[in-house]
Amino acid sequence: MKSKRDKGLFGEYRDLGKEMYGDLRKGNVRRGVKRDLRGLYHFYVDEKTRQRLASMSRFRRWLWQAGWLLRSLLGKLSPLRRLLLAVSLLFFLQAARVSVDSSGEQWAFAGVIVLLTVLALELKDKLIARDELETGRSIQLSLLPEHAPRIEGWELWLFTRPANDVGGDLVDWMRLNQERVGVILGDVSGKGLGAALLMSKLQATVRAIADAEVSLPELGGKLNRIMCRDGILGRFATLVYLDLGSSGNVIRLLNAGHPSPLIVRHDRIDSLEPVSLPVGVKPDEDYLEQRVDMEDGDLFILYSDGVTEAANSQDELFGEERLLALLPELRNRGPEEAGRAICEAVDRFAADEHADDDLSIVVIQRKSAESSEVH
Repeated sequence: MKSKRDKGLFGEYRDLGKEMYGDLRKGNVRRGVKRDLRGLYHFYVDEKTRQRLASMSRFRRWLWQAGWLLRSLLGKLSPLRRLLLAVSLLFFLQAARVSVDSSGEQWAFAGVIVLLTVLALELKDKLIARDELETGRSIQLSLLPEHAPRIEGWELWLFTRPANDVGGDLVDWMRLNQERVGVILGDVSGKGLGAALLMSKLQATVRAIADAEVSLPELGGKLNRIMCRDGILGRFATLVYLDLGSSGNVIRLLNAGHPSPLIVRHDRIDSLEPVSLPVGVKPDEDYLEQRVDMEDGDLFILYSDGVTEAANSQDELFGEERLLALLPELRNRGPEEAGRAICEAVDRFAADEHADDDLSIVVIQRKSAESSEVH
C-alpha cells in the first residue's frame, strides 16, 4: 500500500479534486463566493466611495465599481507587481482586439502566464504572513487564562474569540491575595497584528501594576500614563477592571471608556455608564471607582463591541437593543449558560458573515457563600 508521500502528482490532484467536489456538495462555494465578494468590495472601496456609488444608476454604478476596484487593486500592489498586472491586462486587450486566430490565443496565453505570476507572488506573501500570524496566535493564546478564577461568593465565565488570526481584545484575571482577584476586559483600537501587540503590552502593564494595595483610581492613572508614554500614536484601549472580594457582595470597578456593564437583576436590568476616557488618550485624565451591590443570582455582564457591532448580510448591526431584549431570558441561568446564549444569538444574527471585530464576554454571578469555595 502506497503512503501519502508515494501518491505522485496524479494522486495529489485526485485528492484535490475530491476536496473541491466535497465543497460543492456542502454548499461551501456559493456561501464563500458571496462572502468573499462582499469582503473584497468593502476592502477595496471605502465607505465614502460606496455612498457615492449608491446614488448612481445601476449601469453607471457597475462601470464605476469596476474602475474603482481596479484602481484600488493596482494601488495596493508593489511597483513590480503593479507593472506585471498592467502588462497582463494589456495582453488580454490585445488578444480581444486581434481576430480569433493563433495570434490572439498567444496574447491571451501570455496574459494568463503573467497574471498567474502575480497571483503566485501574492499567495507566497500571504502564506508567509499566515504562518507568522499563526505563531503569533499561539503565543497570544498562551498568554490568556486557561480557566476562570474561583473565589468564594462568585462564579465567573470568561470568553474571547478573535475575528482574525490575532486579536486586540484582552480577557484576563490575576489573584491579588487569598481573598481578592482582579478581572479585566479590554479592547484595543484597531485590528490585526498592531492591536494584538498593543494588547500584549496592556496585559503585561496591568499585571505589573495591579496590587491589592493599589486603589482603582491610582491603577487607572498609572496605566494611562504608561500607555500614553509608550503607546502608539492614535491608538488607545477601552477597558473595565474589576476587583472581586470574597468578604462581600460588592463589585468594585474601573471603567475607562468601555461599553456599559449590564446587571441582570431579578426585577430589572441596570447599566453603568463609563466615567473616564480610554487609556492612552489624555495623560492627565482622572479615573474614578464605581461600585455595584450584587444580590444572590444577579448577573454582571461585560462585553466588547464585537457583540453589539456584529453585522449581518444587510449591514444591520446586532446593536444594544437586541442585547438588552435578550437579557431577561438570562435570569436564573449560570454565567456560562448566559454567556453562551449571547454568543449564539450574535452568531445566528450574523449567520455566514465574517466578523469584523473580536468578541469577548465576561459574566459574573453572585453566589451564596455555601455554593462556592476558594481555590
